[in-house]
Amino acid sequence: MMVDWKTAIQEEREAKDDYFGTNPRSPLPPEDRESFDGLEYYPPKEKYRFELPLHEYESKTTVTVGTSADGEQGYLQWGEFRFEIDGETVTLQAYKSDPQDDRLWVPFRDATSGEETYGAGRYLDLEPDTHQTADGTWILDFNQAYNPTCAYSDDYECPLPPTENWLDVAIKAGEQAYK
Repeated sequence: MMVDWKTAIQEEREAKDDYFGTNPRSPLPPEDRESFDGLEYYPPKEKYRFELPLHEYESKTTVTVGTSADGEQGYLQWGEFRFEIDGETVTLQAYKSDPQDDRLWVPFRDATSGEETYGAGRYLDLEPDTHQTADGTWILDFNQAYNPTCAYSDDYECPLPPTENWLDVAIKAGEQAYK
């Protein structure tokens, strides 16, 4: 039976909430787990779900990305997605930490960052098995946007979205700020 995308997102969110509240490897500090009753999310909206080609770069450049702990990490700038949100044309860079990796990493900040969502930005992980269609286009679904682990505890060091992925539009989809 094929599960529709909204149901799949709801199931992902429930599984994540369960993991955060009960798993010893949860990024939440142990003292927060007992009272944890789930993360805050925007309701899933189709307008934030796109099927797009990746405009892959012929030559990949390494981009140095700052981290939440004043460190640096290198990522390959693999390609870009071009699309429109609320009448505004936007471009988002997709990265890989390893050229052999099939997955793409799409970190971003938007007009909700620091207000309704985590100030440093959010991430999308695109896996070929679940985010790529038979014809090779990618499913860029902001309803799956999530906070990096450093949003929950200072014990984690997270790469920050490069400035080229700072969007002026509000993307009211995915995970909201952790209170």
